Amino acid sequence: MTETERKPVAVVAFGGNAILRQGERGLIDEQVRNADRAVLPVVDLIEQGYALLMVHGNGPQVGNEMIRNEEASTKIPPAPLDVCDASTQGTMAYVIEKSLRNVLAQRRLAVNVASVVTMVRVDPKDPGFARPTKPIGPFFNAYRAQHLMEEHKWAMVEDAGRGWRKVVASPHPVEVLGVQAVRDLLDAGHAVIAGGGGGIPVAVSPGGSIVGVEAVIDKDFTASLLAREVRAHLFIILTAVDEIFIDFQKPTQRAVKVLTCDEAERYHREGQFPAGSMGPKVQAAIEFLRHGGREVIITSERRLPDALRGLGGSRIVHSGTAEDWGGQQVLFW
Repeated sequence: MTETERKPVAVVAFGGNAILRQGERGLIDEQVRNADRAVLPVVDLIEQGYALLMVHGNGPQVGNEMIRNEEASTKIPPAPLDVCDASTQGTMAYVIEKSLRNVLAQRRLAVNVASVVTMVRVDPKDPGFARPTKPIGPFFNAYRAQHLMEEHKWAMVEDAGRGWRKVVASPHPVEVLGVQAVRDLLDAGHAVIAGGGGGIPVAVSPGGSIVGVEAVIDKDFTASLLAREVRAHLFIILTAVDEIFIDFQKPTQRAVKVLTCDEAERYHREGQFPAGSMGPKVQAAIEFLRHGGREVIITSERRLPDALRGLGGSRIVHSGTAEDWGGQQVLFW
Protein backbone atom coordinates (compact mmCIF):
# COMPACT_ATOMS: atom_id res chain seq x y z
CA MET A 1 0.00 0.00 0.00
CA THR A 2 1.43 3.38 -0.98
CA GLU A 3 1.45 6.40 1.34
CA THR A 4 -1.21 8.11 -0.76
CA GLU A 5 -3.49 5.04 -0.49
CA ARG A 6 -3.29 4.88 3.30
CA LYS A 7 -5.93 6.41 5.49
CA PRO A 8 -4.51 9.16 7.70
CA VAL A 9 -3.77 7.73 11.14
CA ALA A 10 -4.86 9.36 14.40
CA VAL A 11 -3.28 8.17 17.65
CA VAL A 12 -5.30 8.94 20.80
CA ALA A 13 -3.75 8.57 24.26
CA PHE A 14 -5.87 8.76 27.40
CA GLY A 15 -5.19 8.01 31.05
CA GLY A 16 -6.37 5.09 33.14
CA ASN A 17 -8.31 7.66 35.17
CA ALA A 18 -10.64 8.08 32.18
CA ILE A 19 -11.81 4.49 32.82
CA LEU A 20 -11.51 4.39 36.62
CA ARG A 21 -12.31 7.88 37.92
CA GLN A 22 -11.23 9.37 41.21
CA GLY A 23 -13.65 8.56 44.03
CA GLU A 24 -15.12 5.50 42.33
CA ARG A 25 -14.95 2.06 43.92
CA GLY A 26 -13.38 0.40 40.87
CA LEU A 27 -16.39 -1.75 39.99
CA ILE A 28 -16.37 -3.17 36.47
CA ASP A 29 -19.78 -1.60 35.86
CA GLU A 30 -18.27 1.82 36.63
CA GLN A 31 -15.38 1.22 34.26
CA VAL A 32 -17.69 0.01 31.49
CA ARG A 33 -19.83 3.16 31.77
CA ASN A 34 -16.69 5.32 31.68
CA ALA A 35 -15.36 3.44 28.65
CA ASP A 36 -18.71 3.94 26.89
CA ARG A 37 -18.28 7.72 27.34
CA ALA A 38 -14.57 7.75 26.54
CA VAL A 39 -14.91 6.16 23.10
CA LEU A 40 -17.66 8.48 21.85
CA PRO A 41 -15.41 11.37 20.72
CA VAL A 42 -12.77 9.10 19.21
CA VAL A 43 -15.34 7.41 16.98
CA ASP A 44 -15.82 10.87 15.46
CA LEU A 45 -12.28 10.50 14.13
CA ILE A 46 -13.23 7.27 12.35
CA GLU A 47 -16.24 9.03 10.83
CA GLN A 48 -13.87 11.73 9.58
CA GLY A 49 -11.83 9.14 7.71
CA TYR A 50 -8.98 8.43 10.13
CA ALA A 51 -7.55 5.04 10.98
CA LEU A 52 -7.62 4.93 14.77
CA LEU A 53 -4.96 3.77 17.22
CA MET A 54 -5.88 4.07 20.92
CA VAL A 55 -3.32 3.96 23.77
CA HIS A 56 -4.63 3.89 27.34
CA GLY A 57 -3.05 4.37 30.75
CA ASN A 58 -3.44 1.85 33.57
CA GLY A 59 -2.23 3.60 36.73
CA PRO A 60 -5.29 3.00 38.95
CA GLN A 61 -5.89 -0.46 37.51
CA VAL A 62 -2.36 -1.80 37.99
CA GLY A 63 -2.37 -0.35 41.52
CA ASN A 64 -5.53 -2.34 42.25
CA GLU A 65 -3.94 -5.44 40.74
CA MET A 66 -1.02 -5.11 43.14
CA ILE A 67 -3.41 -4.73 46.08
CA ARG A 68 -5.06 -8.02 45.02
CA ASN A 69 -1.58 -9.56 44.89
CA GLU A 70 -0.81 -8.43 48.43
CA GLU A 71 -4.16 -9.53 49.88
CA ALA A 72 -3.83 -12.98 48.30
CA SER A 73 -0.09 -13.40 49.00
CA THR A 74 -0.67 -15.91 51.81
CA LYS A 75 -2.64 -18.17 49.44
CA ILE A 76 -1.01 -17.85 45.99
CA PRO A 77 2.36 -16.46 44.86
CA PRO A 78 2.14 -12.77 43.88
CA ALA A 79 2.79 -11.87 40.24
CA PRO A 80 5.65 -9.53 39.28
CA LEU A 81 4.89 -6.05 37.99
CA ASP A 82 5.38 -6.87 34.30
CA VAL A 83 2.74 -9.62 34.61
CA CYS A 84 0.39 -7.17 36.39
CA ASP A 85 0.93 -4.78 33.48
CA ALA A 86 0.05 -7.54 31.02
CA SER A 87 -3.04 -8.49 33.02
CA THR A 88 -4.40 -4.96 33.09
CA GLN A 89 -3.61 -4.51 29.39
CA GLY A 90 -5.84 -7.45 28.61
CA THR A 91 -8.73 -6.58 30.91
CA MET A 92 -8.77 -2.90 29.97
CA ALA A 93 -8.52 -3.66 26.25
CA TYR A 94 -11.54 -5.96 26.61
CA VAL A 95 -13.60 -3.22 28.30
CA ILE A 96 -12.56 -0.53 25.81
CA GLU A 97 -12.89 -2.75 22.74
CA LYS A 98 -16.40 -3.82 23.77
CA SER A 99 -17.47 -0.19 24.17
CA LEU A 100 -15.84 0.79 20.88
CA ARG A 101 -17.51 -2.06 18.99
CA ASN A 102 -20.91 -1.12 20.43
CA VAL A 103 -20.61 2.54 19.37
CA LEU A 104 -19.37 1.57 15.90
CA ALA A 105 -22.39 -0.72 15.51
CA GLN A 106 -24.76 2.02 16.70
CA ARG A 107 -23.34 4.39 14.08
CA ARG A 108 -23.34 1.65 11.42
CA LEU A 109 -19.62 1.92 10.81
CA ALA A 110 -18.17 -1.26 9.34
CA VAL A 111 -14.84 -1.08 11.16
CA ASN A 112 -13.27 -4.01 12.94
CA VAL A 113 -11.35 -3.60 16.22
CA ALA A 114 -8.18 -5.39 17.28
CA SER A 115 -6.48 -5.28 20.69
CA VAL A 116 -2.75 -5.98 20.79
CA VAL A 117 -1.00 -7.03 24.00
CA THR A 118 2.14 -4.96 23.57
CA MET A 119 5.66 -5.39 24.91
CA VAL A 120 7.89 -2.31 24.92
CA ARG A 121 11.65 -2.60 25.17
CA VAL A 122 13.50 -0.38 27.61
CA ASP A 123 17.21 0.12 28.18
CA PRO A 124 18.45 -1.56 31.40
CA LYS A 125 20.99 1.27 31.62
CA ASP A 126 18.25 3.92 31.65
CA PRO A 127 19.08 6.32 34.51
CA GLY A 128 15.61 5.77 35.96
CA PHE A 129 16.67 2.34 37.21
CA ALA A 130 19.34 3.89 39.42
CA ARG A 131 16.76 6.23 41.00
CA PRO A 132 13.32 4.56 41.07
CA THR A 133 10.75 7.23 41.94
CA LYS A 134 7.37 6.03 40.62
CA PRO A 135 5.12 5.01 43.57
CA ILE A 136 2.81 2.15 42.77
CA GLY A 137 0.43 -0.22 44.51
CA PRO A 138 -0.81 -0.40 48.11
CA PHE A 139 0.42 1.30 51.28
CA PHE A 140 2.21 -0.87 53.86
CA ASN A 141 3.02 -0.43 57.53
CA ALA A 142 6.69 -0.13 58.47
CA TYR A 143 6.97 -3.76 59.60
CA ARG A 144 5.60 -5.19 56.35
CA ALA A 145 7.63 -2.72 54.28
CA GLN A 146 10.84 -3.81 56.01
CA HIS A 147 10.03 -7.45 55.24
CA LEU A 148 9.36 -6.70 51.56
CA MET A 149 12.57 -4.69 51.24
CA GLU A 150 14.59 -7.52 52.76
CA GLU A 151 12.79 -10.49 51.20
CA HIS A 152 12.04 -9.14 47.72
CA LYS A 153 14.62 -6.33 47.48
CA TRP A 154 11.90 -3.77 46.79
CA ALA A 155 12.74 -0.07 46.79
CA MET A 156 10.19 1.62 49.06
CA VAL A 157 9.52 5.09 50.41
CA GLU A 158 7.39 6.50 53.21
CA ASP A 159 4.55 8.48 51.63
CA ALA A 160 3.47 11.58 53.57
CA GLY A 161 2.52 9.69 56.74
CA ARG A 162 0.14 7.37 54.88
CA GLY A 163 2.47 4.36 54.93
CA TRP A 164 5.19 2.84 52.78
CA ARG A 165 4.87 2.24 49.04
CA LYS A 166 6.91 0.44 46.43
CA VAL A 167 8.73 2.70 43.98
CA VAL A 168 9.84 1.55 40.55
CA ALA A 169 11.71 3.02 37.63
CA SER A 170 9.93 4.81 34.80
CA PRO A 171 12.33 4.29 31.88
CA HIS A 172 11.90 5.80 28.44
CA PRO A 173 10.52 3.44 25.77
CA VAL A 174 13.06 2.40 23.17
CA GLU A 175 11.17 0.02 20.87
CA VAL A 176 7.62 -1.28 20.48
CA LEU A 177 7.94 -5.01 19.79
CA GLY A 178 5.73 -6.21 16.97
CA VAL A 179 4.90 -2.71 15.74
CA GLN A 180 4.66 -4.03 12.17
CA ALA A 181 1.55 -5.98 13.19
CA VAL A 182 -0.01 -2.72 14.41
CA ARG A 183 0.86 -1.04 11.09
CA ASP A 184 -0.67 -3.93 9.14
CA LEU A 185 -3.90 -3.78 11.14
CA LEU A 186 -4.21 -0.02 10.58
CA ASP A 187 -3.46 -0.42 6.86
CA ALA A 188 -6.20 -3.05 6.69
CA GLY A 189 -8.68 -0.49 8.05
CA HIS A 190 -9.02 -1.82 11.59
CA ALA A 191 -9.19 0.32 14.73
CA VAL A 192 -6.40 -0.78 17.08
CA ILE A 193 -5.87 -0.68 20.84
CA ALA A 194 -2.18 -1.08 21.69
CA GLY A 195 0.53 0.03 24.11
CA GLY A 196 -1.83 -0.08 27.08
CA GLY A 197 -0.33 1.30 30.28
CA GLY A 198 2.73 2.36 28.32
CA GLY A 199 3.33 -1.26 27.35
CA ILE A 200 4.69 -4.26 29.21
CA PRO A 201 8.30 -3.27 29.99
CA VAL A 202 10.86 -5.78 28.77
CA ALA A 203 14.59 -5.87 28.11
CA VAL A 204 16.83 -8.10 26.00
CA SER A 205 19.26 -10.26 27.96
CA PRO A 206 22.93 -10.63 26.91
CA GLY A 207 21.91 -13.97 25.39
CA GLY A 208 19.21 -12.34 23.28
CA SER A 209 16.16 -13.47 25.28
CA ILE A 210 13.29 -11.12 26.13
CA VAL A 211 12.85 -10.72 29.89
CA GLY A 212 10.24 -8.83 31.90
CA VAL A 213 11.27 -5.72 33.82
CA GLU A 214 9.87 -4.28 37.06
CA ALA A 215 9.06 -0.79 35.79
CA VAL A 216 6.28 1.51 34.61
CA ILE A 217 6.52 3.26 31.25
CA ASP A 218 4.73 6.57 30.80
CA LYS A 219 1.89 5.90 28.37
CA ASP A 220 2.27 9.30 26.65
CA PHE A 221 5.88 8.50 25.69
CA THR A 222 4.84 5.09 24.35
CA ALA A 223 1.94 6.68 22.47
CA SER A 224 4.37 9.19 20.96
CA LEU A 225 6.72 6.38 19.91
CA LEU A 226 3.82 4.42 18.39
CA ALA A 227 2.59 7.54 16.60
CA ARG A 228 6.02 7.95 15.01
CA GLU A 229 6.30 4.25 14.13
CA VAL A 230 2.91 4.13 12.37
CA ARG A 231 3.54 7.51 10.68
CA ALA A 232 0.50 9.10 12.31
CA HIS A 233 -0.91 12.31 10.89
CA LEU A 234 -2.45 13.42 14.18
CA PHE A 235 -1.48 12.72 17.80
CA ILE A 236 -4.10 13.48 20.45
CA ILE A 237 -3.37 13.44 24.19
CA LEU A 238 -6.48 13.50 26.38
CA THR A 239 -6.03 14.78 29.91
CA ALA A 240 -7.98 16.29 32.81
CA VAL A 241 -7.75 19.92 31.63
CA ASP A 242 -9.23 21.51 28.53
CA GLU A 243 -6.07 23.31 27.41
CA ILE A 244 -2.39 23.80 28.18
CA PHE A 245 -1.82 26.74 30.52
CA ILE A 246 1.08 29.15 30.81
CA ASP A 247 1.65 30.47 34.36
CA PHE A 248 -0.78 27.84 35.66
CA GLN A 249 -2.62 28.89 38.86
CA LYS A 250 -0.98 32.33 38.82
CA PRO A 251 -2.72 35.68 38.30
CA THR A 252 -1.19 35.75 34.80
CA GLN A 253 -2.55 32.29 33.87
CA ARG A 254 -3.67 31.96 30.26
CA ALA A 255 -4.67 29.01 28.11
CA VAL A 256 -2.71 28.30 24.96
CA LYS A 257 -4.42 27.85 21.62
CA VAL A 258 -1.38 27.10 19.46
CA LEU A 259 2.33 26.58 20.15
CA THR A 260 5.05 25.73 17.68
CA CYS A 261 7.43 22.96 18.69
CA ASP A 262 10.20 25.49 19.35
CA GLU A 263 7.94 27.52 21.64
CA ALA A 264 6.82 24.40 23.51
CA GLU A 265 10.46 23.43 24.08
CA ARG A 266 11.28 26.89 25.37
CA TYR A 267 8.37 26.93 27.82
CA HIS A 268 9.30 23.41 28.92
CA ARG A 269 12.88 24.48 29.68
CA GLU A 270 11.51 27.43 31.66
CA GLY A 271 9.59 25.02 33.91
CA GLN A 272 6.09 25.91 32.72
CA PHE A 273 5.08 22.25 32.48
CA PRO A 274 5.76 20.31 35.73
CA ALA A 275 7.15 16.79 35.56
CA GLY A 276 4.22 15.36 37.53
CA SER A 277 1.46 16.73 35.31
CA MET A 278 1.72 18.41 31.90
CA GLY A 279 5.49 17.95 31.47
CA PRO A 280 5.50 14.39 30.06
CA LYS A 281 2.61 15.20 27.72
CA VAL A 282 4.36 18.22 26.22
CA GLN A 283 7.63 16.29 26.00
CA ALA A 284 5.84 13.41 24.24
CA ALA A 285 4.34 15.92 21.80
CA ILE A 286 7.77 17.43 21.11
CA GLU A 287 9.29 13.99 20.46
CA PHE A 288 6.53 13.21 17.96
CA LEU A 289 6.98 16.50 16.13
CA ARG A 290 10.78 16.31 16.11
CA HIS A 291 10.57 12.92 14.39
CA GLY A 292 8.31 13.89 11.49
CA GLY A 293 4.92 14.50 13.09
CA ARG A 294 2.92 17.56 12.14
CA GLU A 295 0.28 18.22 14.77
CA VAL A 296 -0.58 17.34 18.37
CA ILE A 297 -3.81 18.20 20.19
CA ILE A 298 -3.85 18.26 24.00
CA THR A 299 -7.29 18.62 25.53
CA SER A 300 -9.90 16.93 27.70
CA GLU A 301 -12.23 14.17 26.61
CA ARG A 302 -15.22 16.53 26.77
CA ARG A 303 -13.58 19.21 24.61
CA LEU A 304 -12.16 16.89 21.95
CA PRO A 305 -15.09 17.37 19.53
CA ASP A 306 -14.58 21.15 19.74
CA ALA A 307 -10.81 20.80 19.46
CA LEU A 308 -11.15 18.81 16.26
CA ARG A 309 -13.06 21.79 14.80
CA GLY A 310 -10.42 24.24 16.01
CA LEU A 311 -12.72 25.64 18.72
CA GLY A 312 -10.87 24.52 21.84
CA GLY A 313 -7.99 22.56 23.24
CA SER A 314 -4.32 23.31 22.61
CA ARG A 315 -2.35 22.50 19.49
CA ILE A 316 1.40 22.03 19.23
CA VAL A 317 2.55 22.13 15.64
CA HIS A 318 5.87 21.35 13.98
CA SER A 319 6.31 24.85 12.61
CA GLY A 320 4.32 27.69 11.12
CA THR A 321 4.18 31.33 10.33
CA ALA A 322 2.11 34.01 11.98
CA GLU A 323 -0.25 33.93 9.02
CA ASP A 324 -0.74 30.17 9.39
CA TRP A 325 -2.03 30.53 12.93
CA GLY A 326 -3.99 33.74 12.93
CA GLY A 327 -1.51 36.59 13.14
CA GLN A 328 0.90 35.64 15.94
CA GLN A 329 3.14 32.74 16.82
CA VAL A 330 1.62 31.94 20.23
CA LEU A 331 -2.14 32.20 20.41
CA PHE A 332 -3.95 32.34 23.74
CA TRP A 333 -7.62 31.84 24.48
